[in-house]
Amino acid sequence: MLLRRHFEAEHHLFRDNFRRFLQEEVIPHQRSWEAAGQVPKSVWRRAGELGFLATFVDPEYGGAGCEDFRYEQIVAEELAYANEWGLALGLHSSLVAPYLATFGSAAQKRRYLPGVVSGECVLAVAMTEPGTGSDLSAIRTRAEDCCDHWLLNGAKTFISNGVNADLVIVAARTHPTEKRGLSLFLVEKGWAGFEVGKKLEKIGQHSQDTAELFFRDVKIPRENLLGELHGGFKMLMRMLAPERLTCAVGAVGAARSAFDLTLAYVKEREAFGQKLLDFQNTRFELAAIKTELDVGQAYVDRLVVEHNLGALDAVDAAAAKLWTTEMLGRVADRCLQLFGGYGYMEEYPISRLWTAARVLRIYAGTSEIMKEIIGRSL
Repeated sequence: MLLRRHFEAEHHLFRDNFRRFLQEEVIPHQRSWEAAGQVPKSVWRRAGELGFLATFVDPEYGGAGCEDFRYEQIVAEELAYANEWGLALGLHSSLVAPYLATFGSAAQKRRYLPGVVSGECVLAVAMTEPGTGSDLSAIRTRAEDCCDHWLLNGAKTFISNGVNADLVIVAARTHPTEKRGLSLFLVEKGWAGFEVGKKLEKIGQHSQDTAELFFRDVKIPRENLLGELHGGFKMLMRMLAPERLTCAVGAVGAARSAFDLTLAYVKEREAFGQKLLDFQNTRFELAAIKTELDVGQAYVDRLVVEHNLGALDAVDAAAAKLWTTEMLGRVADRCLQLFGGYGYMEEYPISRLWTAARVLRIYAGTSEIMKEIIGRSL
């Protein structure tokens, strides 16, 4: 029996179109993108041309005006199912674009949102710094008020889309003594003093252009302050809940991909004169995995509905991110085990899925941070 999900005809059409885009224009190129360490910018523009970017943006700025997170959910699910992490459309559309749409001035929206929708303006957000990790209150990057502009100095690391990004939302300290005295700034690629450092080598998600960013006396126009001065911490906290929900969506999608790959494999692979699926251990393992998948999917789908109603709770989002990413780790590992030695070969998708899955328990807040958020609410 299939799990019943709350999608309507237009969502199914959107999924079919997006899946076709992946099959025709993404999946055939995955290995070459992994070797290059990033996805060509032309693919971003193609995704924008087909209407897959920031679907919630108001038509005034070129968007479809679909304020329904289920469209973003579909994109995140299908990318994760295809094991495509370099084309980080979810980061662009679900995580970063909402900062502009929610907190941006009319002038900022006019300047940047059309490019966000078309794929001409790839987005990134720069919070993490060397030595700070998940502790936003420890941010050392500073923006100094110089009357007619801001002067930005500091460094960021582990920035997804760091190489491809045309616009980066940078968290910087603007209050000298208040621990949470942070502000957010819109920083464009090409500005003097803004340098993209080396592309970081990772154990998985090789096509994702993760990079270091450096800011040396970068002059930021005053109008590029995003939202309120010293309001950055509150904005980041507000946006972390949907970010964690997006992570949970992707985790379930990746786990389902691992399950389907493994089920197909054990139906064909033989050992000791019988199919692997004929062994009780194999069936029991897959039965347990399917149950976890269905539980996780139901939980995530409920939170998507809550998010659409404007009622997504930060603790629920943390719990979903914790449970689904830990579940993905278990599922990927158990599925790889059922492939035996072949599971350790890079030519088999399960091996790349296994390495890609590991970081989901780290970014958007580690599992330990999620437990702390949940624990404080008890």
